[in-house]
Amino acid sequence: MQQMAQKVVLGFSGGLDTTFCVKYLSEDKGYEVHSIIVNTGGFTADELKHIEQHAYNLGVKSHTTVDAVQGYYDRIIKYLIYGNVLKNNTYPLSVSAERLSQALHIAEHVQKIGAQAVAHGSTGAGNDQVRFDMVFHILIPGVEILTPIRDLRLSREEEIDYLKKKGVNMNAEKAMYSINKGLWGTSVGGKETLRSNGMLPEAAWPTQMTKAGQQETVKLHFEKGELTAINDRKFDHPTDAIFFLQSIAGPYGIGRDIHVGDTIIGIKGRVGFEAAAPMVILKAHHALEKHVLTKWQLNWKDQLAQFYGNWLHEGQILDPVMRDIEAFLTNSQQTVTGDVFVELLPYRFMVTGIESSYDLMSSKFGKYGEMNSGWSGEDVRGFSKIFGNQTAIWAAVNAENK
Repeated sequence: MQQMAQKVVLGFSGGLDTTFCVKYLSEDKGYEVHSIIVNTGGFTADELKHIEQHAYNLGVKSHTTVDAVQGYYDRIIKYLIYGNVLKNNTYPLSVSAERLSQALHIAEHVQKIGAQAVAHGSTGAGNDQVRFDMVFHILIPGVEILTPIRDLRLSREEEIDYLKKKGVNMNAEKAMYSINKGLWGTSVGGKETLRSNGMLPEAAWPTQMTKAGQQETVKLHFEKGELTAINDRKFDHPTDAIFFLQSIAGPYGIGRDIHVGDTIIGIKGRVGFEAAAPMVILKAHHALEKHVLTKWQLNWKDQLAQFYGNWLHEGQILDPVMRDIEAFLTNSQQTVTGDVFVELLPYRFMVTGIESSYDLMSSKFGKYGEMNSGWSGEDVRGFSKIFGNQTAIWAAVNAENK
């Protein structure tokens, strides 16, 4: 009696690495491959249909498409906005957050179909391998983790050659750039990012500059820290607002940069990214917060958000401390409501101001650098003595003992 092939769930994007994985796992290793794509905002309906057909053409047993966009925002992205999180003050954690959302859904699918193995197309050099592996170890312990690209130490050229021999032709020129597109930005990796010097060519950027010589002002409306309207147009869910803002700001070439960071496994990594909407939202949100929150709210938010971003980047989404920090961040947003005005220009933008009924810069309490109505000069004179009293005592004591 012929033994049934073991089921493996493969996280599938339709790109070079996961295309290789289907052929290798099914034809070379004899697995029954069940592919799954978790859409975190990077694919159109037509693209998803094309990817599904591509998967079946490669020989998968089943293919599943998960619409994770709103769940991705609700579970991860909104906290990155609340915390104004930029890794190394540069990168909006687009791929980091995306991979964790995908890993959670893939693990759920493994349980649903009773697969004996799970596979992903990560290499042995980057962060994704750790993120996927760690989530799988926690949520589906005992399920075998297969990583053909990592285990075989394949170059992109070797993958292309292998697929050609299998009768699968990939666009070699396109395959030279690794592009990951999602709700919170698009990463671009290529030969230019494998060294410490070099910028991606214009053609490598997924969103081309089409608004050269133009400029416009957009008004972003936040309700308790969430973007709910743009130019008085209200949206049913913040994800719709993010996509709309991307369509406006992306063609200016805003949000392009190269991030240099420390990978989880201890090496330096370099990747290009474009994230027009995320960068505008984070800067606008932070500007509003600086007007409506107290200095110690801002101070503790910065500290907790930096830890949150780093821990998320390293795949630790399931650590319970993350829920504790999310509760703090959520509570901090109770007065983060108002309008933020942003000027969009080629390759850059400027936050020009805010309007909010919670603005602590209200002229009712005085004007900075001019007059105030809350205290007198004599009040300040006495306060200054008291506020510096302990340091004054320290200085006097140490002067006596010199």
